[in-house]
Amino acid sequence: MSPAEPAAADPDRPDPSPASPAPTSADPSTGRGPRASTVALARSEIGLLFRRWRTWAMLAALAAVPVLIGLAVRFSPGRAASGRGPTFLDQVTHNGLFAGVVGLVVSMPLFLPLTVGVAAGDTIAGEASLGTLRYLLAAPAGRVRLLVVKYAATVVFCAAAALAVVAGGVLVGVTLFPLGSATLLSGTAVGPVEALGRLLLMAGYVTVSLLGLAAIGLFASTLTTVPVGAMAATIVLAVVSQVLGSLDQLDWLHPWLFTDHWLDVADLLREPIAWGSFGQNALLQAGYVALFGALAYGRFTTKDILS
Repeated sequence: MSPAEPAAADPDRPDPSPASPAPTSADPSTGRGPRASTVALARSEIGLLFRRWRTWAMLAALAAVPVLIGLAVRFSPGRAASGRGPTFLDQVTHNGLFAGVVGLVVSMPLFLPLTVGVAAGDTIAGEASLGTLRYLLAAPAGRVRLLVVKYAATVVFCAAAALAVVAGGVLVGVTLFPLGSATLLSGTAVGPVEALGRLLLMAGYVTVSLLGLAAIGLFASTLTTVPVGAMAATIVLAVVSQVLGSLDQLDWLHPWLFTDHWLDVADLLREPIAWGSFGQNALLQAGYVALFGALAYGRFTTKDILS
């Protein structure tokens, strides 16, 4: 390919035309202003995200985690009863919905950060590598609003990723196990309805936990035109943060790590629910979103867009 030839276009994104940019003010015939343009852009980005086979492949892989766990417990029940394996594994045989709980706990350290790192790292760098970024900036949204929309689409993916694990757990749990009572960490037995409610709360907690990582990935994506590099940097930072969090010698650093409260999701399985860790986690993630959102803003609004 010669330097004058454009990069291959994303087949899922409509071909933008630089000759006909979107209007920069409200159209009196339609009444569409900046807010309506932002909503339209957000719908386009989210629709594009979920039209990609890569997105569905990652969600299917996440859903497969509790399915594999459920199959392992179903066909080797002695190991679950022995107490070996992930936390709450022995509860799966009493209430199949706990397969989703185990799936979230198992996926939180690696699988969920891996998929979110891919989605976040591709936000800006992916457009730059395809040569579509400068055309997107011709829309009335501009650079700042494009950043916000890209981050919002990543947040939607975070929620979808957590729900994919829950869906896989519910599917395998209902199919292979009874929906009886299960014992929480506090020793209280709960039925299937409350167990499902706790499972959805855990999915919400996991979504909040991934917001800081999504902001880090967005910032990394503004630093390069190679999406794989931004993806790798985001995933490596997630792993490094967890390694640092496991070192007792660095206990002074632990409260500042964005992964510090990731596994506190289990606090939602107490009676009454321990909301303290949820609030601390939300505050920590908000700080990372503010910090790396500001860094992404500073980088993206000052860089030259050549592709």
